[in-house]
Amino acid sequence: MASSSFDVLIIGGGPAGYPCAIRAAQLGLSVGLVEKDKMGGVCVNIGCIPTKALLYSAATANLVRKEAKELGVTVGEVTVDYGVAMRRSRKVADQNSRGAEFLMKKNKVTVIKGTGVLTSATTVQVGSDTLTATKAVVLATGSRSKGIPPIGLAINKTSVITSDEALFLESAPKTLAIVGAGAVGSEFADIFSSFGSTVTLIEALPRILPVEDAESSDVIAKAFKKRGITVLAGVKVVKADVTPDSVTLHLEVSGKAETVTAEKVLMAAGRAVNTEAIGLEKVGVKLTDRGFIQVDPATLQTTVKGVYAIGDVAGPPMLAHKGTREGVHVAEVIAGHTPKAIDYTNVPSVTYCHPEVASVGLTEEQAKAKGMDYQVGRFPFSANGRARATNETDGFVKIIRDKKYGEIIGAHIVGGHASEMIGELVMARTNEYTVEEVDLAIHAHPTLSEAIAEAALDSMGRAVHI
Repeated sequence: MASSSFDVLIIGGGPAGYPCAIRAAQLGLSVGLVEKDKMGGVCVNIGCIPTKALLYSAATANLVRKEAKELGVTVGEVTVDYGVAMRRSRKVADQNSRGAEFLMKKNKVTVIKGTGVLTSATTVQVGSDTLTATKAVVLATGSRSKGIPPIGLAINKTSVITSDEALFLESAPKTLAIVGAGAVGSEFADIFSSFGSTVTLIEALPRILPVEDAESSDVIAKAFKKRGITVLAGVKVVKADVTPDSVTLHLEVSGKAETVTAEKVLMAAGRAVNTEAIGLEKVGVKLTDRGFIQVDPATLQTTVKGVYAIGDVAGPPMLAHKGTREGVHVAEVIAGHTPKAIDYTNVPSVTYCHPEVASVGLTEEQAKAKGMDYQVGRFPFSANGRARATNETDGFVKIIRDKKYGEIIGAHIVGGHASEMIGELVMARTNEYTVEEVDLAIHAHPTLSEAIAEAALDSMGRAVHI
């Protein structure tokens, strides 16, 4: 493959790149996909999929340990083994990666192993091979975890780790400090506390899960504290003393100095996009002030004609499902179609801790800041029959509607299976349903989804079961 030509060349085989390849192939284009590691990218191999497998193990441990007897199931002494759970998570990840490889073969996408570097708007260098794109090059190089070197928290992969290293540990550390209490940090706090680690969760902003609605954050903070997780929000990490075996964090808490010492520190304070050393400067692809690749929001074309960017490198939200939608969108643009514009205000967000947190649209704080005339409807899972039956009564459904027309401007769910339930409200917003129309849909009884209908009713002052 010293010199090969394709209609479309894609650099990166993650959740943005490989769906782009599939859709482009479906539309009759010849596709070459460059991937330096396993198919599926971070999400499949060291992100979404193995993490969710570990969270399932964690939930199972908590269920057996805390609820089995109440449910009429008597078990002996419960022991946990993070290494066993980790190895199962690797099997799940590998299975998904092989599935992505199969889809490449099925759709006749040529996969080129190696690191792709732009040498012009139409050529990509992979090792000694030069690949040419006759129609477009698509950049889907993703992102990576990052440390905070100025205060001594550079990642050393032993005592200062990222989620990447956490996914391969043979045992849970006795003590763990997590810096960053967004989705990643909160999920790993859940996992490691379930496997016996003493966990301290540290967040610089005033509350954990800071991008979520304040009420959602409060429920998770209380649930974590009840489980013995130390939650420190509004805290500044001043410096770190790092040894191969432990880390001491020097914190500023409400103006006072405190220290936290842990066997390991897991860095979950954001991600860095992979835009270095892929030829952007040489070709003239510009970055935004925040370091993302600058794209046309309608087409996702960069500042260079014929070069597109999708997924994390194209800007927030840095979510796998957003990248997948962009990948399909760009494939259709390249093929000459005019796909409907992506609605970035309707991308759901999910944190898979227990209870789960899911949301779409505006938070109440955002609606208030915009001066919107809105009404809030809430329904607690403690009043839901299915939630009571399954011991999943923590949390609620919250719907924020426009007062005049009943438009759903934001929705927030905290509870068991929130990740599955949010889809109904995403669909409602996509089709511009009002809260009245959500209520008109008959929800099966008993289900958790009834809480959605009740929250819609509550926003109109008509809740039945509270």
